[in-house]
Amino acid sequence: MEYLLIFISAIFVNNIVLSQFLGICPFLGVSQKISTSLGMGAAVAFVLTLSTIVTYLVQIYVLNPMGLQYLQTIAFILVIAALVQMVEIILKKVSPSLYQALGIYLPLITTNCAVLGVAILVIQKEYSLIQSVVYAFSTAVGFAVALIIFAGIREQLAMVSIPKGMRGMAIVLVTAGLLSLAFMGFSGVDGGLKALFGLN
Repeated sequence: MEYLLIFISAIFVNNIVLSQFLGICPFLGVSQKISTSLGMGAAVAFVLTLSTIVTYLVQIYVLNPMGLQYLQTIAFILVIAALVQMVEIILKKVSPSLYQALGIYLPLITTNCAVLGVAILVIQKEYSLIQSVVYAFSTAVGFAVALIIFAGIREQLAMVSIPKGMRGMAIVLVTAGLLSLAFMGFSGVDGGLKALFGLN
């Protein structure tokens, strides 16, 4: 039940993009088409889950025993950058069309603060390895859900007449704000689930 709570909370209540405002750059940059959003969501899910496992192990078995916790951010950035390069190489060989579709946005995962943010959050929340993996995957699903919904809205906006002053990034930011407000409707769901299942 605890893992279900982490899963629901990470996707809806504490959505990494719409509630915690991490990963805004790829959220705005790759959300023009649903197909690209799906690819980006899958790539982020893979990198986020894998990087959380590796950074967790680095923190527990390298940084903590050696008293090097102050190097956490630098170590995590290096690990994430290496993993993104690996994903880029794999995508280039396995799915060249997806690699071409993502184009410049794939390296954005390296600088995606959502990936680094989740790696640091699981340490701060003192999750176990399994809880960390569930949280990372759930956060990636939440990122993908927000990205796909936003891409769908933007595809619809491209087919309607928008006032001249609201075209371009203006309507995109207003739409993102409204989507964030919509997700605020889920606040309190995790508290209700905790009370329902008797979890602290």
